[in-house]
Amino acid sequence: MSTNDDFELQSFLPYLLNQAAEESSLAFQQVYKNKYGMLRTEWRVLFHLGAFGRMTATDVVVRARIHKTKISRAVSKLVEKRFVIRERSEDDRRQEFLTLTAAGEVAYRDLRQVAEAYDKEVSKKFTDGEVRLLRMMLKRLAGND
Repeated sequence: MSTNDDFELQSFLPYLLNQAAEESSLAFQQVYKNKYGMLRTEWRVLFHLGAFGRMTATDVVVRARIHKTKISRAVSKLVEKRFVIRERSEDDRRQEFLTLTAAGEVAYRDLRQVAEAYDKEVSKKFTDGEVRLLRMMLKRLAGND
């Protein structure tokens, strides 16, 4: 093994992005985990349904860019917790539509308020211009520009 390796892991952009994502989401993670017993993929499914309304698991996979197996597990957990209901499509019996229940709506609205406040708190580390630039650059990296 070489000891003269000049690769700087600490400066590798994907590594930095991952570290920043993990660090910046820790406190928010504690809220949805402790208050609602949710894991990361579960809150992401909840937020997609809350923001976009009724959709299929495939729609969530495409929008959230999460593997279908993880989405399937998260949907099952949300159904168990009575935050989501599944309805078979009348047109295609293989297809299921997902919708938030009343409890799911309450959890979504509560967590959305927490997320908005948390976003403001994280943003305080930067100037308004830096926040706009950071959001623009991250959206570009994510292919959402």
